[in-house]
Amino acid sequence: MIVRLVRLLILLAVWPVAALAGDVPGRFDFYLLSLTWSPSYCAAEGGVRDDAQCQSGRRYGFLVHGLWPQYDRGYPEDCPTRVSPAEADIRGLSDLMPADGLVRHEWRKHGACAGLAPADYLKTIRAARETVRIPAAFQRIDSYKTVSPAEVEAAFVAANPGLKPEGVAVTCDGRRLREVRICLTRDLGFRACDEVDRRACRADRVVLPPVR
Repeated sequence: MIVRLVRLLILLAVWPVAALAGDVPGRFDFYLLSLTWSPSYCAAEGGVRDDAQCQSGRRYGFLVHGLWPQYDRGYPEDCPTRVSPAEADIRGLSDLMPADGLVRHEWRKHGACAGLAPADYLKTIRAARETVRIPAAFQRIDSYKTVSPAEVEAAFVAANPGLKPEGVAVTCDGRRLREVRICLTRDLGFRACDEVDRRACRADRVVLPPVR
């Protein structure tokens, strides 16, 4: 009994290290590009935080939330790194990610797991965003719009040849559309991602607040 207890304690002590050891920079299956509808974020919490993208005169629609390395099941995060993006590189991404703090956070939590230098990871974010065409119906919305998540998904599929319904997921907070998440191969081609697709919004209708 004592021997078994000692073995159990050893396993419990080692397990967290072993679990973290699985998140190795550069070891992942695909990317998930997350595009946030900025007016929804600002209506929900960004305005209270006075985030850069929510300040007066910032007429943003879809912005990049992040580009996240993924496993086919689960995802790596917080991979060890001793480097950070240069300020000039962060500012160079401001048209896609206006909040400098978000860029730094995304690098620490997700980007370091890509196995790229910070500058190359930020370039990959831009390349991934340029891979995706925003449907015309969602490029500028001047009044509140109610749609179904399925309509949003279908519009993205129609606007992006090669993108399939099983490779895109629309998320919501119960009332507002929050994000469109698109799965990309490591060389930024479209691909299916069943686990991501299963987490899509289940609401019948969602609201898109207008760009202001």
